[in-house]
Amino acid sequence: MNRVVITGQGTINALGHTVPQTLEALREGRCGIGELDIRDIDRLSIRIGGQVKGYEPEDHFNRQQIALYDRFTQFTLLAAREAIAQSGLEFCGQLSQEAGVVLGTSGGGMTTLDENYRSVYEEGKNRVHPFVVPKLMNNAAASHVSMTYNLKGPSFTVATACASSNHAMGQAFQMIRWGMSRVIVTGGSESMLCFGGIKAWEGLRVMSRDACRPFSANRNGMVQGEGAAIFVFEEYEHARARGAEILAEVVGFAMTADASDIVMPSRQGAARAISGALRDARLAVEDIGYINAHGTGTAANDKTECAAVADVFGAHADRLMISSTKSMHGHLIGGTGAVELLACIMALKDGVIAPTIGYEEPDPECMLDVVPNEAREARVDVALSNAFAFGGLNAVLALRRV
Repeated sequence: MNRVVITGQGTINALGHTVPQTLEALREGRCGIGELDIRDIDRLSIRIGGQVKGYEPEDHFNRQQIALYDRFTQFTLLAAREAIAQSGLEFCGQLSQEAGVVLGTSGGGMTTLDENYRSVYEEGKNRVHPFVVPKLMNNAAASHVSMTYNLKGPSFTVATACASSNHAMGQAFQMIRWGMSRVIVTGGSESMLCFGGIKAWEGLRVMSRDACRPFSANRNGMVQGEGAAIFVFEEYEHARARGAEILAEVVGFAMTADASDIVMPSRQGAARAISGALRDARLAVEDIGYINAHGTGTAANDKTECAAVADVFGAHADRLMISSTKSMHGHLIGGTGAVELLACIMALKDGVIAPTIGYEEPDPECMLDVVPNEAREARVDVALSNAFAFGGLNAVLALRRV
């Protein structure tokens, strides 16, 4: 099996428009959640989110491109540009033929969908733009990354709700590991902070009106975010031969299905995914120093996840650091695992553990070290990234310091 490393990373999210900006915010424990600036906000009961502020499409794309790119695709292309630039790769010749794109998203072009439903149903128009379908389709972002960078190998999109990015990155990892490609551009993107997207989530009655407080006894729900994070996964010997900077090594991946409930998480399903990632990476529980939790800030998720971690790690659970960065950037749904992988890489490469902010009251059912409110310096050799989705779909990645 080939070793797989990460040689580039890029992002745009509520904490920053680049990786350096985002990492600085994570170190400072800064909150990117605030009042939403969207149309018809007065018709919503949920009016906060991790919205990307200070972003103007016209600063990055021309009019023809904007006609083709939904907001989630725009975010993907900006993050991909940063990641590929850092990797130093140029895709031509044989590398172009085999390099691919595997991305995660849950809603795809939700902004485009929302705008065109409004146009047809509210405004009574009988015609829409001819590019509505290619703009809103879930694979739009992956296809545009492929076309922009001449990536002609395996390319597709994974849509598994909140586990989409982790499933996508896991597939990218496995394809390189088994020799299908030497390079895969991977990660995820989401932008459903539009009227219809928020109204749909309101219906679930799991949303907070004021803040995301994972693991805190007074938490009252999750908060949506938006953005993208993209990574260059590369075969280790290929990266080493060209002298690339290696940010971290991907060493394990596992996915499970709860097969029990469409919205309620399963302790057993989560635990099997965590154990599977350790087994795939040939790691012992004592090897793990940090877990980036799914940590949505709902009682059902937080208590289930803490119980699953306790089941897998036993006595070592008390020596683990586990934090939820959703407290800062919100829940990016299909893009969330990708943005959270930045925190795992920061822990491994820089020795900085991102905090769980908004933590106010200990929960007796979540008595793990959640790195409350302030970042912490600590040497970490191996980190896990958890993602547990509606539909009972779980995906866990294991990364090692290089």
